[in-house]
Amino acid sequence: MAKYTRWFNKIGIDDIPEVGGKNASLGEMYRNLTGEGVRVPNGFAVTASAYRHVLDTNDAWQKLHAVLDGLDPDDVRDLQTRGARAREIVYGCELPEDLQADILEQYAQLRKEYGEDVSLAVRSSATAEDSPEASFAGQNDTYLHISSEEALLDAYKRCLASNFTDRSIHYKYDNHFDFFKVHLCVVVMKMVRSDIGASGVMFSLDTETGFRDVVFINAALGLGENIVQGTIDPDSFYVHKPTYEKDFRAVLKRRLGSKEKKMVFTDTLNTDNIAVEYTRNLDTPVEERNHFSISDDEVMVLADYDIKVEKHYSRQAGFDKPMDMEWAKDGLDGQLYMVQARPETVESQKSGHILRIYHLQEKSSILARGRAVGTRIGAGKVHVIDDARHLDEFKPGEVLVADTTTPDWEPIMKTAAVIVTNRGGRTCHAAIVSRELGIPAIVGTDNATDVLKNGQPITVSCAEGETGNIYDGILDFRVEATDLSNLAQPKTSIMMNLGNPDQAFSLASLPVDGIGLARMEFIINEYIKAHPMALRHPDKVDGQTRQALETLAHAYQDMADFFIKTLSA
Repeated sequence: MAKYTRWFNKIGIDDIPEVGGKNASLGEMYRNLTGEGVRVPNGFAVTASAYRHVLDTNDAWQKLHAVLDGLDPDDVRDLQTRGARAREIVYGCELPEDLQADILEQYAQLRKEYGEDVSLAVRSSATAEDSPEASFAGQNDTYLHISSEEALLDAYKRCLASNFTDRSIHYKYDNHFDFFKVHLCVVVMKMVRSDIGASGVMFSLDTETGFRDVVFINAALGLGENIVQGTIDPDSFYVHKPTYEKDFRAVLKRRLGSKEKKMVFTDTLNTDNIAVEYTRNLDTPVEERNHFSISDDEVMVLADYDIKVEKHYSRQAGFDKPMDMEWAKDGLDGQLYMVQARPETVESQKSGHILRIYHLQEKSSILARGRAVGTRIGAGKVHVIDDARHLDEFKPGEVLVADTTTPDWEPIMKTAAVIVTNRGGRTCHAAIVSRELGIPAIVGTDNATDVLKNGQPITVSCAEGETGNIYDGILDFRVEATDLSNLAQPKTSIMMNLGNPDQAFSLASLPVDGIGLARMEFIINEYIKAHPMALRHPDKVDGQTRQALETLAHAYQDMADFFIKTLSA
């Protein structure tokens, strides 16, 4: 009987104290959902008992207390110094021989199941992770494409050390967890070869409005780290759950992302990444950028996974439990796999009784646009941070402007009035953190660090739909708060006129019975941006117009397909 490891088919969601959140959820899905057609790679957990065994054997607890006791995590320089020392202590530990033997014995079993050349994903799994109050997303390290005993044991130690990354220490502090009582378990599982396929994240609700009738999917080519880090702007898809379950199965809405990079494996250890991994980023060829990274049929498979996972966890909890998931497409077998599921910890935790709608009272010139995160408005003076070494210069109440953010930036992000990034989609790190903190953010602007200057006063509006606008100057806005809990429901159906589909999910929370009139002319002008006859007869327009039409429709079969799918969505 293995003392320090447990296979996925032997663990479930009740085992978080011993195997951590990620392991527990993978085991839960592997045991209960593979029979329903949800694919989950096999693997095993290295337990919390193993973590304690390593630190006990090396007398590391006292050393860690000496380094971390009395730490003020809001002192960025002190946090960086002490965090680095704590990681050195843990990574410097010798692995006990009985633990090494246990891990390598299970690795041999995985080789028997998948073949001698199987590569591994080695992932951190904290014992406080994926709770309803705190996801711990991105706080600890992951190592991919591990394919030798030596590399596996080294990746295991690096994962243990990542329990004391600066970001993880500060996250524990913010969420009132004891640094020494959160133990680091590790996932060892078959690597899904998404480096030559695709990967992404999905939610069983809309992340910006909390609208629960949709599956929201982000997708990109290569490994999923680029989506999480905000390095790229991914493709996105929505599927309407009520109609899907009635067998009317189609993509409700799709958006082509620019997918500037794709992350692939390399034989060289990359120390520039958030986690030290054997990966590198390549420029995505233009032809691949101009097409969606997964097909509509694959979107339907993912929607099926999403709905089954949410239903399983909701049945188990006894109440509706929206989920935050990660998936990967293996480029070798062409199959889609679930590689993580955890409770959604922001929109699902909000009270539905108070409706807050932000209204901009005035407007000025627009300096930049991007993807809106949330539905709020914020303002302040710009502070551009182009290097993590300057994080300690940021002052509370400023607008944080950066190319992208990483979990190491979280100590200052929580003090920002607004967050703006050049890169990323609505499920990147900056978006996740701002959503969790209730701070308005705009991601994927492309040029914010170029057009916004230090000290410049700006207003950032996420209250105008999916596109967020950055306005020059401090503008007046108001917040309309309405208590919906005691509103009487009239006998007459109250229907709404709607001209901006981007607001449909947020306006669904109003006490109305549906849409009475959709302003089709507004939709064609704002979303399709071309007359249907021009799309039907492109040979009858001038060259410049034809080029603009081809740009609009380049991700679709033809111009008619673009018009039909966009309008029907």
